[in-house]
Amino acid sequence: AAGVVVTATLTLGACTSGPATPVGGSPAKGGSTTGTTGTSGTSTTAGSRVTGAPASLAALVRTVYAGGDLTRTASPTAAAALKGRKAATGSLNATAKVGSWMGTPVAVVTSGDDVTLAVGPTWKVVGGWWPSLGVPKPSLGGGPRFVLAIGSDARPGQPLERTRADVLQVIGVDGKGGGGVMGMARDLYVPLSTGGRGKINSAMVFGGPKAQVSTVRKVTGLPIEGYVVLGFTGFTRIVDEQGGIPIVIPKTVVASHARNMVIKAGPQTLTGKQALAYARERKTLPDGDFGRSRHQGEVILAAAVKAKLAGPIAIPSALTSFSKVGKSNLTAEQILTFTAGLHQVSPLKVGRGVAKGAFGTAGGQSIVVLGNEARRLFSQFRDGNLS
Repeated sequence: AAGVVVTATLTLGACTSGPATPVGGSPAKGGSTTGTTGTSGTSTTAGSRVTGAPASLAALVRTVYAGGDLTRTASPTAAAALKGRKAATGSLNATAKVGSWMGTPVAVVTSGDDVTLAVGPTWKVVGGWWPSLGVPKPSLGGGPRFVLAIGSDARPGQPLERTRADVLQVIGVDGKGGGGVMGMARDLYVPLSTGGRGKINSAMVFGGPKAQVSTVRKVTGLPIEGYVVLGFTGFTRIVDEQGGIPIVIPKTVVASHARNMVIKAGPQTLTGKQALAYARERKTLPDGDFGRSRHQGEVILAAAVKAKLAGPIAIPSALTSFSKVGKSNLTAEQILTFTAGLHQVSPLKVGRGVAKGAFGTAGGQSIVVLGNEARRLFSQFRDGNLS
């Protein structure tokens, strides 16, 4: 079980609050500031500040608040959401954090309860929420939305994207404040997108992460947008960098594969090695691989709660950290709006599930055959919510 759950890494990474290095330009000392800025007869007053932003990003943010034209500097959905906004009055005081996703600059800018999401290098607004401007609802790509989090079983010297998927978790949001985390047992015996039948996690060996996504998409019927992949080392590194994962362990676990590491029941903060051991263990669990998948879901939700407390301003740092050790086919706009969408989700409206089935054998291997319970779970998750 490699990289335990990538979404846990993304949401956990969002807990960091250290300074981010601006990408795509340098802010002035103390942040970008401006005097009176007007567009179409509207203005923000002198002394407006967008601290931490490169000059071009600061100018874009001021245009958002001045009521200016965003036709060429916003995605179609963000432009539509902001079209009827009211211009801000008074000075603008905003804070920006800038990072990168797979080499593309990303930024989150906050001002009071407002959040603006932007993608560079030629900065454009791709989403956010702006209650101060009278925008009635967030612009985050709508819903339902789904991403497949893959933990690669790659060992040193092996390619991250062409080994068996040790972790398969579908993360969903419904765009209405709810969501879900659905685990896929590794031994599920299904039709593979690369041809033939096999264990669901073998699709990545034959065709890489895209084949893994296609296989899970076909089996579940869920419109999965793309994937994020992480390995053992990357996961433990990021968890430790961000100070661990606060979690309540329901029952003491002895990790047989990790020199019998004991993870005690009760509230604690897991280190990277502990989190990995907890999410990998199956041999000592009464329900084996199903229990392991359940543990992975617990890790995701625990990290998500920590991240929600930190707020969306730290997302760029999380994406930067992940980009150094993981892989993904999601665009900067997709991942930025998706992770920001997780901050709109109430923990009380998030459910967990594991796709189960009956045990069997095929070609001398132990397998799991999907049954009606799993199909009902897939159907329940189609709206992006398992609560």
